[in-house]
Amino acid sequence: MPTLILQRGKEQRILSGHPWIYAGEVKKTRGELTDGGVARVQDHAGRHLGMALVNTRSKILARLYTRGREAFDRGLLAQRLEEASRFRREFLGLDPTSGVRWVFSEGDRLPGLIVDQYADVVVVQLLTLPMDLRRDLVVELLSELFSPRAIVERSDVGSRTHEGLEPVKQVLSGEVSGPVTIEESGTRYLVDVLAGQKTGFFLDQRDNRNLVRHHAGGRRVLDAFCYTGGFAVAAAKAGAQEVLGLDSSEEALAAAKENAALNGVAERCEFEQVNVFDRLRSLGREGKRFDLVVLDPPAFAKNKASVAGAFRGYKEINLRALKLLDRGGLLLTCSCSQHMTETLFERMLLEAARDARVEARILRRTTQAADHPVVLGMPESQYLKCFWLRVV
Repeated sequence: MPTLILQRGKEQRILSGHPWIYAGEVKKTRGELTDGGVARVQDHAGRHLGMALVNTRSKILARLYTRGREAFDRGLLAQRLEEASRFRREFLGLDPTSGVRWVFSEGDRLPGLIVDQYADVVVVQLLTLPMDLRRDLVVELLSELFSPRAIVERSDVGSRTHEGLEPVKQVLSGEVSGPVTIEESGTRYLVDVLAGQKTGFFLDQRDNRNLVRHHAGGRRVLDAFCYTGGFAVAAAKAGAQEVLGLDSSEEALAAAKENAALNGVAERCEFEQVNVFDRLRSLGREGKRFDLVVLDPPAFAKNKASVAGAFRGYKEINLRALKLLDRGGLLLTCSCSQHMTETLFERMLLEAARDARVEARILRRTTQAADHPVVLGMPESQYLKCFWLRVV
């Protein structure tokens, strides 16, 4: 078996829990590496660090899947899938009727694999070359474990290019003829598994939607970057006085209106196709006021080089949102940008509140739902940062 021997000192990050090995961290290789294959990983002194899946086309040369010595074979993959699904069912109390992420890549020791399920449809993302090469095996095992009506692949993500792969979107088994319906805490949503963002729905915001339900009763709610109305419809269903959803996508807003109608709250929901930055400014000029504002924009920082620009973008929308809130009003503000750290995000909020001349309190810091487990020692796995602020 080929062996990767790390440079002196490069094992410290691995020992602290991080599973990635960059090409520049490897001192030498024994044996011939096979793209998609397995390699043993050792420190400079020959001590065993684990086993990893390899891709020489990527800057991330290897991704640890075990600190032990197990082979990455059918039995291990089946075991990991079963363990991940059992954790969601038994510990988290989740099931497909409300939508669930069964597998979260490194969070479930299956690097490069995402598995979501909406009702009786399973959606997979194969983000790395080793997982891409095991597509047929993944489909076989998911069919055995979940017996879905259909399995859809949504590997149409830009990150695959870093692995030397093209984006892929296809139905792998069964048939899908339209949106799938899920029900989350009494709110029903239509999920487009073929054309929706990510795998069709933002499962990672489940906990925050439940908090919005708790706080929305009787309030005037603004859902900026509302997509298909996840927060907006949850707020209206929970008794919000009025809800305004803003987004730039005509298709997303059409789905948001369908979701509002599906839940019998269309009369209290208004949706506008707009440039959200511009509309936040004009709402302020119009003197519009809200009791609860949700900001859940797309990722502004795609890489480290774009962090400064992202900081300015986040500050602008948060400053405008804070100005729209009455005293006692709540702001849920989120960043799904991996490179926007929680510390940096909090600094941005401080500057936004200062420039808006608003005094605010942090009520909660929240993150992605628990079926997206964060790997201790791997900051990249906690990509979603959210703050709940209260204007005083």
